[in-house]
Formats: sequence, C-alpha cells, structure tokens
Amino acid sequence: MLQQTRVETVIPYYRRWLASFPDWESLAGATDDEVLLGWKGLGYYGRARNLHRTAKIVCERFGGRLPEDPRELRSLPGVGEYTAGAVGSIAFGSAVPAVDGNVRRVLSRLLDVGDPTPTRLRDEAARLIDPDRPGDFNEALMELGATVCTPRSPRCGACPVGDECGALAAGTVAERPVRNARKRVPRVEYAVAVVVADAPDGPGHGRDGAPHTLLVRRPPTGLLAGMWEFPALTALADLGITGIPGPRLDPVVHAFTHLRATYRPVIVHVAPAAAKRPPAAAKRPSTTPAAPPTAWTHPDHLDEFALPVAQQKIGALLRDWLRDTPRRASG
Repeated sequence: MLQQTRVETVIPYYRRWLASFPDWESLAGATDDEVLLGWKGLGYYGRARNLHRTAKIVCERFGGRLPEDPRELRSLPGVGEYTAGAVGSIAFGSAVPAVDGNVRRVLSRLLDVGDPTPTRLRDEAARLIDPDRPGDFNEALMELGATVCTPRSPRCGACPVGDECGALAAGTVAERPVRNARKRVPRVEYAVAVVVADAPDGPGHGRDGAPHTLLVRRPPTGLLAGMWEFPALTALADLGITGIPGPRLDPVVHAFTHLRATYRPVIVHVAPAAAKRPPAAAKRPSTTPAAPPTAWTHPDHLDEFALPVAQQKIGALLRDWLRDTPRRASG
C-alpha cells in the first residue's frame, strides 16, 4: 500500500484490509471482486491484483508463510528490489538494502552525485547497512529522507549525517538528485452514459419503484482491469440499450500517471423493463458473448462494487441528481 500512497492516507485502508484479510489464506481464498473492493480508493489496482496472486503462491508453494530469502521474495508478483529489501530487512532481519525515492535522495546528496544508477545506490546502501539491525537502518534512512533530507528546503542543520554530506560541503544540495523534466501528459475525454431506468411516475425509477442504474465491468487486463464503471455513451448500442439522452452532469476530472482524463456524464433514460435484475442480484452480473459483464443496481448500492475514484464521483453526481429530480419536477 505504501508503494504509491502516503502513510497517513494508508492507515485506515490498512486496518480495513486486515479486518477483511487477516492472513494469507483468507486473501488467497477471496474473489477478485472482494480484493478490488477492499483496495477501492487506493488506486494503482495492479498492486492489489499482485498481492492477491502472491497470496495464492504463498499458500501453494510456501505453506502459507512468506519466504524469508530475498531471492524468493523477488519471485513473487509485484515484488521488486525495494519491496524485497524492505520486507527482508524489517520482517526477517536480512542485511539487504531497501532503496526507495527518499533513500535515493539521501544517498545522492551524501555522495554528491546528480544521477546515480540504481546499481550504485544499492551497492552503496549495502556497504552502509548495519548487519545487526538492518531493518532499523533501512527505516531510519527512509525516515531521514522523508522528514529531514526533503526534496525542497531540506533541514540540513538538523541532519545527523550533515558532516559527511558531500553535497552540503559542495553547496549542491538543491541540485541533488537531478530532477528529470516532466513529460507532457496527454488529455483525453470520455462521454459516459449514466443509464437510469424510468418508471411512468417519473424519471429515475426502476420496475420496483426504486432507481436502477447500469454498470459494466472493464476487461481483465489493462488500465483498471476488472473494475466496474458506467458505460461509454458510444457502447450503449453494443449493450442492447436504447435510451433518451437527458441532462448532463458536471464533468469529472481525474489524473492518472500517464494521462489526464475528463469524464462527461450524461443521464440516459431507458424503459423500466430494461432493468431486468433487482439490486439484490447485482453482484451476479449477466454475461453475453457480444458484451462485457453488466449489472443493474440501486445507486445507493454502488459502494458494493469496485469502482475507480472517477466512477465513484460520477455515482455521487447521480445520487445528487436523483435526489433533486422531484424538486426540479415540482418547480
């Protein structure tokens, strides 16, 4: 969880995750939906899928115990040099380095090197590590980078290794490490269909008098794999949905690591008979060869689905619209 997320953000997610999956066996036996739902809100969902795969491997190959050997740790899905070093040193006392972004900055300044290679950083960290307390050493080095040797305005006067810092002596602290120029992030727009099953007595109500909306599952690979979302406006025909476009909701902007997406949701009214499944059946989506898995659900039940952050915001807009619809109609 800490690979891409700040500690203060992670803590409540971590506690909820452990309440749902207290051991490797419970995680290995969970469904993909349960895992993605437990991770919802943290982003970078490939981490959750890798952790799920790791749990299965740990149970099948290692008897339900995480391997202590850093080389075996590296064989697990999503576990790279840093994660293997952090787990190996902190959990098992292995004298192996753990070089994250904070440690890279500390070592770059200590060595007064602008753009050190990963190999040099690992070698230097391995040379410095305390063999008796490797976990404490690695955590201290990370904490030093996070709280003292910060990217901007580092507190060099409070640094416990300031006397040994090459960059401080050379006056190059602000230049270490070299910051790579940010690439231009492409911008894309998506027209989103917020399908609402209408009833004769007013918009937004399904066959049982409660509102229904349509979700589709994303493909099993690629961006946000296996998660649920409101369908693209252009995909309705392929889904067998014929509806009347209605009001536009506020756009939702979301920044991914590689693109900036703007979602433009549009309410699409359909006949109540279109919502064939009641909310209680929403977790058992129907599948046809020509279409992705779909689910009709009550908007108040959207939290039961693994929705990406942008889709959660669209769901909130839908609930607001449904709540305000009677007032608009009467006014």
